Amino acid sequence: MDWDKLRIFHAVADAGSLTHAGETLHLSQSAVSRQIRALEESLNATLFHRHARGLILTEQGELLFDAANAMFRRLETAEARIRDSKEEVFGELRVTTTIGFGTLWLAPRLPALYDKFPDLRIDLMLEERVLDLPMREADVAIRMKEPSQADLIRRRLMSVRMRLYASPGYLQDQGTPQTLADLAGHRLICQNPTGFQVAAGASLVQHLLTNDVRSMLTVNNYYGVLQAVRNNLGIGVLPDYLTVDFPEIERVLPDVESNEVPVFLAYPEELRNSKRIAAFRDFVMEEIIAYRRRDRESS
Repeated sequence: MDWDKLRIFHAVADAGSLTHAGETLHLSQSAVSRQIRALEESLNATLFHRHARGLILTEQGELLFDAANAMFRRLETAEARIRDSKEEVFGELRVTTTIGFGTLWLAPRLPALYDKFPDLRIDLMLEERVLDLPMREADVAIRMKEPSQADLIRRRLMSVRMRLYASPGYLQDQGTPQTLADLAGHRLICQNPTGFQVAAGASLVQHLLTNDVRSMLTVNNYYGVLQAVRNNLGIGVLPDYLTVDFPEIERVLPDVESNEVPVFLAYPEELRNSKRIAAFRDFVMEEIIAYRRRDRESS
């Protein structure tokens, strides 16, 4: 099978459009279309259903796309190993973590990593879905639970608890609750307990809602919860790692908190010797140590 045609097919299937694939490959739409037709003719199979909104893979197309994906993943692994045989830390590193941790803790600290390794290219993938590291959906993950796969190297970074916070302005206007029952007179800002989040956070929210909370604002990530809290909208359920970087918010009902949530860094066994992984791992550990020191000093 012609490698160029397979590469173009993979780009078209990934983009769902001849035009978008052409832009990625720096080819004209007509050139891309000719290559796809030639590949279909060589296989004697239709690979795409064509409709007004774009292209959809046929059953035969799905089979070829899965095989191509597996091939490209193996090539990426080989490329990573070749690059990591050098002393320099450079190239792409795909990092996945949750929206909250990625936007509120990790991203603000990345300038220090780029200062050390300016040739590193980080693809930061923030989503609540757990990406499959052995299948190379990402190179390294920071997860709010211990990874279950046996073929991953993992390291526990720290522990997090969900607690209640509010802005000084909100507390001045609405008063500070002294008991859980007092929450009935306040607006609670949190993630929906049925939404995708750590179990400890959902359990805490469900417990809080048993106190006849009449006004609520739900947001699907902690970044949104924090912004609502900082803008005096109510009392928010937030992870405690925010208190170091956002000292202006105040803890409410200090006896109320979730169970402990472990935070793990994980990466595939096959990347054990990757210098990019080692650089990122060491950077995160240094930042964790600095975070803990600042947390102790502010307590």
